[in-house]
Amino acid sequence: MSKQIISTPLAPAAIGTYSQAVKVDNTVYLSGQIALDPETMQVVEGDISVQIRRVFDNLKAVAEAAGGDFSDIVKLNVFLTDLGHFPIVNEIMAEYFQQPYPARAAVGVAALPRAVGVEMDGVMVLAK
Repeated sequence: MSKQIISTPLAPAAIGTYSQAVKVDNTVYLSGQIALDPETMQVVEGDISVQIRRVFDNLKAVAEAAGGDFSDIVKLNVFLTDLGHFPIVNEIMAEYFQQPYPARAAVGVAALPRAVGVEMDGVMVLAK
């Protein structure tokens, strides 16, 4: 088993005791991303759609740093403080992903770090 820590300045630096992603053999575990601008480390301004796009952009940067892209994501977890925003997630996700889509879960939560409205993490499997 080979284990590699993935890190990129194109996504927010970890704000705790975790890595942006961990690659084990050809599987990459992407840590949760929130709507932080990687340059300022501040939450992006705007409505939930702006936050969702920033989260996807952050995940994309980490996926690319690990040697993959969104077509390699097999499982995506979406955490929302308002499940009423789920249709917006679907709409924006269609801009970033193509069929076949990954398996996905959407979970309503009471709160997220930095008072954001959305966080996502995922699992990616790279071709050998």
